[in-house]
Amino acid sequence: MHARFAAFAVVLSAAGVPLYIHLPRFVSVELELPLATLGAILLGLRLFDFLQDPALGWIADRPGLNRQALAIFGAIGLAGGFYAVFGWTPTTHVALWLAGALAVVFTCFSLLTILYYGQGVRVLSGQGAAAHYRLAGVREAGTVIGILLAAIIPTLLGITLNADKAFRLFAIGFVVCVLVAVWLMHPIWPQGKAKPHLKHDQQSSVMSALGDGRIRQLLLLGFLNAMPVAATSTLFLFFVEDRLKLANLAGPFLLVFFAAVGLSAPIWSKLGQRFGAKHILVPAMILSILSFTGAALLGEGQVSWFAVICLTSGLALGADMVLLPALFSVTVDQEGVSEGMAFALWSFAAKASLALVAGLVLPILDRVGFVPSGENTATALGVLTFCYAVFPCVLKCAAIVVLLRITEPKGDTRHREDVPDQEPC
Repeated sequence: MHARFAAFAVVLSAAGVPLYIHLPRFVSVELELPLATLGAILLGLRLFDFLQDPALGWIADRPGLNRQALAIFGAIGLAGGFYAVFGWTPTTHVALWLAGALAVVFTCFSLLTILYYGQGVRVLSGQGAAAHYRLAGVREAGTVIGILLAAIIPTLLGITLNADKAFRLFAIGFVVCVLVAVWLMHPIWPQGKAKPHLKHDQQSSVMSALGDGRIRQLLLLGFLNAMPVAATSTLFLFFVEDRLKLANLAGPFLLVFFAAVGLSAPIWSKLGQRFGAKHILVPAMILSILSFTGAALLGEGQVSWFAVICLTSGLALGADMVLLPALFSVTVDQEGVSEGMAFALWSFAAKASLALVAGLVLPILDRVGFVPSGENTATALGVLTFCYAVFPCVLKCAAIVVLLRITEPKGDTRHREDVPDQEPC
């Protein structure tokens, strides 16, 4: 069962990462659109998600819903939209085409994320916190594999092909991977059952989910904690290529970063089971702050130090990726909140932070005259460094404050380690 969840996570993460690591440069260089235009498109689409995600959560919670059929529909839309963004270059109305294709990708990505994480809660309902942490460790390892492939493959393809052909080939490969993941996941959807008695008058609504104090706190934490990741992922290539002048090492740096995330995922999962998520997340967040404080002090050509920063920040992100969704899953399970609406709000919080950061930092860079792969003033590079390294530290400090006020889920996870998972599929 866990392997099937991991395979589906590979596809979901592979769809999301290029939109924030590769899309800014792809749009500015290949599609020749200003960064401010991309920032406006992303911000506008995420505002649309404010209405869309709760609606998708409401749909996912409907009694008698064929979740497998809905997942297949979402996967087809995700594959088609992704190919429209990276595999098909329009000759006219480029901004309109990009906005439409991204709208399809975002909608289907939201739907699949809500169904996927909600299904994990359904399958493991009543098995305790340790079962959720075990699934999270495997699931987020799959997520990291998808991130790694999506981050590295376009770069590797670009070595022998021009960027347009490299991304088109990558988009075709992604479509094939979606089909494989849908086939692997199909035995999972019929498993588990919706909660027979929801906490808030059996209603799947925004207010019913937000009526729970712990859910509200975790949503705020997820929002704040995703913003530093949004800033660093959006600006990573710019920082490496234009600030450090190490364009040829962007791929290896990403490899070090995501390898650290993936290899640490099982360790964070074990630590969460033993000590509780909150006690592990705080030192991991402090490690992230120390890492990006170091990044702010780097100058051109400092390969070794930035490799260390990629390693330590990757380790810290591994804790976030494993323990935060698991902590939220345990809370949803224990509090009796409908998982569809809960994860719709979780998805919206994460995406809203990504859009808000993109809508802020990209226009700021555009205004100070930052030119990707071009000649930049000291002021433009200073603003880039601030947005990439200093701003995330401030946001991480705010996330720690919120985390310290959250109560650990009821029950000691160490007493639940003997609860077996369901039979493998």
